[in-house]
Amino acid sequence: MSDTAARPPLSLARLRELVGAGQVDTVLVAMTDMQGRLQGKRCSARFFLDEVVDHATEACDYLLAVDVEMNTVAGYASSSWERGYGDFVLRPDLATLRLLPWHEGTALVLADVELVAGGPVTVSPRQVLRRQLDRLAERGLTAHVGTELEFLLFDDTYEQAWRAGYHGLTPANQYNVDYSLLGTGRVEPVLRAIRLGMAGAGLYVESAKGECNPGQHEIAFRFTEALATCDNHGIYKTGAKEIAAAHGRSLTFMAKYDQREGNSCHIHLSLRGTGGELVMAGDGEHGFSPLTRHFIAGQQACLRELTYWFAPNVNSYKRFADGSFAPTAIAWGVDNRTCALRVVGHGPSLRVENRVPGGDVNPYLAVAAMIAAGLHGIDNELPLEPAHTGNAYTSDKPRVPSTLREAADLLAGSAVAHEAFGTEVVEHYRNAATVEQRAFDAAVTDWERVRGFERL
Repeated sequence: MSDTAARPPLSLARLRELVGAGQVDTVLVAMTDMQGRLQGKRCSARFFLDEVVDHATEACDYLLAVDVEMNTVAGYASSSWERGYGDFVLRPDLATLRLLPWHEGTALVLADVELVAGGPVTVSPRQVLRRQLDRLAERGLTAHVGTELEFLLFDDTYEQAWRAGYHGLTPANQYNVDYSLLGTGRVEPVLRAIRLGMAGAGLYVESAKGECNPGQHEIAFRFTEALATCDNHGIYKTGAKEIAAAHGRSLTFMAKYDQREGNSCHIHLSLRGTGGELVMAGDGEHGFSPLTRHFIAGQQACLRELTYWFAPNVNSYKRFADGSFAPTAIAWGVDNRTCALRVVGHGPSLRVENRVPGGDVNPYLAVAAMIAAGLHGIDNELPLEPAHTGNAYTSDKPRVPSTLREAADLLAGSAVAHEAFGTEVVEHYRNAATVEQRAFDAAVTDWERVRGFERL
């Protein structure tokens, strides 16, 4: 099993040719916000080449200090009314430059977020991951990652869904189409458009398959270097929504849309040496090297206190239910889907699958958390308990936090998190959790109205 190395899908020289020929007129300059969304500007291609390439561009620093509805909220040290909501710099990473086939004449480049005075904005998700990758490099290691995102596809447009309050939507499939070729064939025009669009944007598409919930599907992409995978993840989420909209459909990656199966985002991670050497396979039990044993032990030891990075919203925790293929027990097992940590593959394909994240996860933060946990295990040579066999849902293993409030408190008190990420980052995202929880606590839900309008 060989990796597909990340390559710039579009060189700067080629972009200049396309702009000169009138084939590209717009370049999107995008950063990733705390919610994992792409934010930025649509620049004219000429302006991008003349100014942004050499001098970057700027955006309001509130982009890393707002809630999901873009409301300004209190509690952030990096951005506030008191600090004046100034600018930060979006520095294009030209290794991410690519065409977006689903938008005519359009290219996209992802940006690192920097302070105007110089230096990185440490709370930026891309920077959080970069710091953990640097820690790996100091130990002669690199991370390779694959993310498996599920979504629910509906026949309604986004505008129709909005006007309906997201109630009574029509799923694109009427029943469980898990692995069904007939079921995926029914919606192949949309699935194919997404696959081809992503391939045209430089992503390596592996496959598409149906899932359990009506209208639920997964499109899988080839694993690659960790930062490139997270970059591609964000581009895919945005592009899939835009392509679905162009087909008169809508789709959602939210962790738990209804009472049935939620949308997962299983994250597969393997380590290699900086020269590509295999470091996880060995002659120990299950074919593990000592490093692998410590790495998995670190994942298990830290999972509860780092769960916020995998489940960042109130809705995330509705997905964790016994017998749902979403984990509830913090156990590890060999090819055991009832465990939070599933180890799969052998030899060069040996890897750890974290099954906790849902479709709403910010991949940069989740992968950074997995690296931090693994390094905790490696640096402290944590022993690995025996693999769990059987049904972990009915085991006596520690449980995945059941609420955002619990996960946020565990994060705030985590010595591992403060050491790995820094107190500034931990407090920033602890505040994000507080903002989300307070908004939910103040909301009156449909569930409350149904139960209380007449009968209470």
